[in-house]
Amino acid sequence: MSKIFQTDNLTYTYPGDEEMPPTVALDGVTLDIERGSFVVVLGHNGSGKSTLAKTFNAVLLPSGGTVYVDGMDTADEALLLEIRRRIGMVFQNPDNQIVANVVEEDVAFAPENLGVPTEEIRRRVDDALEAVGMTEFTLHAPHLLSGGQKQRIAIAGVLAMLPECIVLDEATAMLDPMGRREVLNVIEGLHREKNITVVLITHHMNEAQHADRVVVMNDGHLVMDGTPKAVFARARELRDIGLAVPDTVALLRELKAAGMDVPVDAITVGDCADAIVRAFSGSTSAAGQPKSR
Repeated sequence: MSKIFQTDNLTYTYPGDEEMPPTVALDGVTLDIERGSFVVVLGHNGSGKSTLAKTFNAVLLPSGGTVYVDGMDTADEALLLEIRRRIGMVFQNPDNQIVANVVEEDVAFAPENLGVPTEEIRRRVDDALEAVGMTEFTLHAPHLLSGGQKQRIAIAGVLAMLPECIVLDEATAMLDPMGRREVLNVIEGLHREKNITVVLITHHMNEAQHADRVVVMNDGHLVMDGTPKAVFARARELRDIGLAVPDTVALLRELKAAGMDVPVDAITVGDCADAIVRAFSGSTSAAGQPKSR
């Protein structure tokens, strides 16, 4: 599988001023991300995860090292437009990405600026709104929508550019649980049905449940990289850098410590529930009682 992102010894330093010295946000990060994958980047505030996201479409250029997007060096100014066409960014506050007073006009904004023909724009807008489940809101005013709906419109605006990858930088951080679930359902559906590469930057551990891969950042360094099960099995190390495991894993660990025979790597709610049911069924059977069905 080809690589859509490659970083080699990437560093980024925020310049200082009279009151604060320069801050090293990324320190020698080397990372490859495969096309068509779903990667979650986790880390506490100040870990460097959002800075990393902004280097992926040249919002920030490296202080040192290199970032390649589909083989294109982000430091090459001549490639900037093409890089940003291929890599769509969705940020934390959807209000900062909504630029029009009508939903369909907002979704059309980016392709219009790319010079896409009018008939093609209409098709892209309709397809993008359908993909995020917002077709019925085509003529609505964005400012009257809920936070989750606004974020879905922001994602639709990115989809209308026909990107090869969507990078979501803390895109669920300002949402309530229902809005967060709405957006995650859209993201997971786009990856599953359209094979769009997804890079999700977050500090919500539960959002990594359906990822192919989890990358953990700490103090500008990449400190863990693997499947969700492999990463969340390292609960003590995660705790040492200020992170927790998903609620499902935490529950199973508590049950295990209490003597119940359960695995501790069932991440999704469904898998966790199944593991607990199997454990209770086994206990009932062992006690000589009828096994539950």
